[in-house]
Amino acid sequence: MPIKIAIADDNTFLINTIKEKLSFFQDLNVKFSAVNGADLLEQLENNHNLDLILMDIEMPVLNGIEASEIVKQKYPHIKIIILTVFDNDENIFNAIKAGADGYLLKEINPKDLHEGILETMDGGAAMNPSIAMKTLKLLRNPHPVNFNLVQDDIKLSEREIQVLEQLSTGLSYNAIAENLILSPGTIRKHIENIYKKLQVHNKLEAVDKAKKNNLI
Repeated sequence: MPIKIAIADDNTFLINTIKEKLSFFQDLNVKFSAVNGADLLEQLENNHNLDLILMDIEMPVLNGIEASEIVKQKYPHIKIIILTVFDNDENIFNAIKAGADGYLLKEINPKDLHEGILETMDGGAAMNPSIAMKTLKLLRNPHPVNFNLVQDDIKLSEREIQVLEQLSTGLSYNAIAENLILSPGTIRKHIENIYKKLQVHNKLEAVDKAKKNNLI
């Protein structure tokens, strides 16, 4: 029987890209997709006959790490592979704590993604080499890192600070794009970079940390 899969990602273009990668393999069947963690949980209420979820981290309403934790509590039979553009230590650490079964980068090719899914379904942990190395270091560290400490040396570009200031007022990506005369895709990329530099998961954390560091 084909492996039943759901995809959670707030970027519909990336959802379609992942679906295209999975379409090469007859043993994989995408049952549905969700645009954020809350949407995923709502759809799971009606259809939790799933084997695996490919989960993005950076999503509005409920991010991938928060959603993973809830999914694992309610539907422990469902495997979760985090599929993200980020491979920073904080995300890996939090994903493992939330119960993720694997952690891959979105740039992965179809063959490796397929093999990662099969490996995870067989009880393994799908990870690309750089993430596996970071995970080993985290597991070997006898003193867990406190990722909530304020960093002393966070450098954001002038444009990233402008985006962050707009973000702090509660504006949507489209509204920010309009104000700064940029495309929504460019704004999204800036926000991804901001999250990565600040090592945060969502808008609230980003704004809070930026204020603590006197960036905005």
